Amino acid sequence: MLLNIGERVKMIDKSLFLEKKVAFHTLGCKLNFSETSTIARALTDEGFVKVKYDDFADVYVINTCSVTEIADKKCRQAIKKAIRQNPNAFVVVTGCFAQLKPLTIAEMDGVDLVLGSNEKFKMTDYLGDLQKKASGEVHAGKIMTNKEFFPSYSMGDRTRTFLKVQDGCDYFCSYCTIPLARGKSRNADVRTTVELAKKAVSEGAKEIILTGVNIGDFGKSTNENFFQLIQELDKIEEIQRFRISSIEPNLLTDEIIEFVARSNKFMPHFHIPLQSGSNKVLALMKRKYNRELFAHRVDKIKSLLPHAFIGVDVIVGVRGETDVHFNQALEFIHGLDISQLHVFTYSERPNTKALTIDHVVPVSERKIRSQVLHQISDKKTRHFYSQFVGQRANVLLEGSENEGIMNGFTENYLKVKLPYDAALKNTVRKVRLKSFVPEEMVFDAELID
Repeated sequence: MLLNIGERVKMIDKSLFLEKKVAFHTLGCKLNFSETSTIARALTDEGFVKVKYDDFADVYVINTCSVTEIADKKCRQAIKKAIRQNPNAFVVVTGCFAQLKPLTIAEMDGVDLVLGSNEKFKMTDYLGDLQKKASGEVHAGKIMTNKEFFPSYSMGDRTRTFLKVQDGCDYFCSYCTIPLARGKSRNADVRTTVELAKKAVSEGAKEIILTGVNIGDFGKSTNENFFQLIQELDKIEEIQRFRISSIEPNLLTDEIIEFVARSNKFMPHFHIPLQSGSNKVLALMKRKYNRELFAHRVDKIKSLLPHAFIGVDVIVGVRGETDVHFNQALEFIHGLDISQLHVFTYSERPNTKALTIDHVVPVSERKIRSQVLHQISDKKTRHFYSQFVGQRANVLLEGSENEGIMNGFTENYLKVKLPYDAALKNTVRKVRLKSFVPEEMVFDAELID
């Protein structure tokens, strides 16, 4: 196996890229989607023609996640699918899994190139002559000492645009491998980030979701802060909507919540990771808050924005989570005025401190706890939706069609469906929320303007 960790190819004849077909498959978070979109633009600028992953391609690029064991499995499946599509295709694997386990991936059948978290943004420098290799070539530098930040935004794949404003994390929670895959927290400055948002707007973006690994830490590497960023973004006249993606409760300050409540551009929609409703488990996780602070954040949001959608991340079955702790968490979550739970079942990850915690929850019990929380989430989401039947709302409509139907989202993230009309794509329209369809978790709506 050829191994060139961190070493860049010096000379490449990029005329070889002209009219070559490239397909992309993205696993994991919205941050990965924004980065894949940026990589795709770079490759098409060099002459590649982008096609769907189900199509025949000369090059397949898989941008991986490694948060859970399932994410690793999905990476392997994506590699096999590429080889089935075209056994002679040049296969590139990048992203978090590639940064953490480059040699493991390089040994997989069909893989030609493995790029680490930073190297993926210089992909054309490593593609060579696109000839398949006997074994995978690896380029993955030391991410923990890296200070480079590569801005990204998604465009063309979805109506909503995901703008990467921050990368890396300094927290080192006991269960998490993200700092090992992404490195330390870093970002571009406010001015550069605002300019990138304006560029996305000039290309047609109506709604921008701010994304990153730990976006509340924005500014740490530039002596600025997240509040300063959203104040400046709010001044962009051409944009209609911003959303704040997942933000740590200890970094979601009252100041930020109050600003969103005043803003006409920042939507009443928050995504806050709780991870556990037990203070004991939060301590084992090395989280930087307790459940009392979390409850304060939810109460603050609802006091100013009673119609706000609040999504919450929860991990079940982590090491150290006893039956008592889980029941404490259930009681706490039941009492929260939130709209939806994103439930993750814990899986052991190599090189994490959680592996030193003694009490191990059986996998069967983890699944049961996950099912319980999914049921709670379903009940809370149905209750949230039911409050808005008959009301009017502004909906940003998406372009995809499914059996004559198109979807969109209200300001407070209620999903809406309408009869498909291509002229409505990527427009904000006023609708009446006629009826709630609980089995689809969507509103049947009608245009009123």
